[in-house]
Amino acid sequence: MPGSKKATYACKCGSGAAPGSKGACGRAPRCQLSYQGRISGPFLDRIDLQVEVPPVTAADLALPPAAEGTAEAAARVARARELQAGRASGLLNSRLEGRDLDAVAAPDAPGKALLTKAAEAAGLTARGWTRTLRLARTIADLDGSEAVRRLHIAEALIYRRSGLEMAGERSPRSVATSA
Repeated sequence: MPGSKKATYACKCGSGAAPGSKGACGRAPRCQLSYQGRISGPFLDRIDLQVEVPPVTAADLALPPAAEGTAEAAARVARARELQAGRASGLLNSRLEGRDLDAVAAPDAPGKALLTKAAEAAGLTARGWTRTLRLARTIADLDGSEAVRRLHIAEALIYRRSGLEMAGERSPRSVATSA
């Protein structure tokens, strides 16, 4: 499913995720839990990036523009793809498996410790482990980093929603990226 995109609402009424909202149905958060519980774990495990997007408020619209514009982000993505295609395997990170993945996405010791801790705390599957490594390698490429560091593993776990909070970690930064 590389490259496929999936989207769901937090609640069947479509507005249950708004802060302080009871949703259009008036049953949030019970409705949210029931609605989201209909999606199977194995299906969710196949989704690399899970990002909650809250509604835009008037205060959000009044903020100054982002430091990185669309052109800069596109250039960073193009550089990351060039790095990926230029590696010995010639494959993009989303296609790496087995030894090829191990060769380019092996995290540093603190990163491996964090991934192991998150896997134990949240029950990360073998598929989830592999997808987290691929995503961390992509994040490292976007950063221009040769190595996959703890910071990259932490960010990948956040996007995978792997229970990082259970492992006692917090968001390393607020920059959104994609594999």
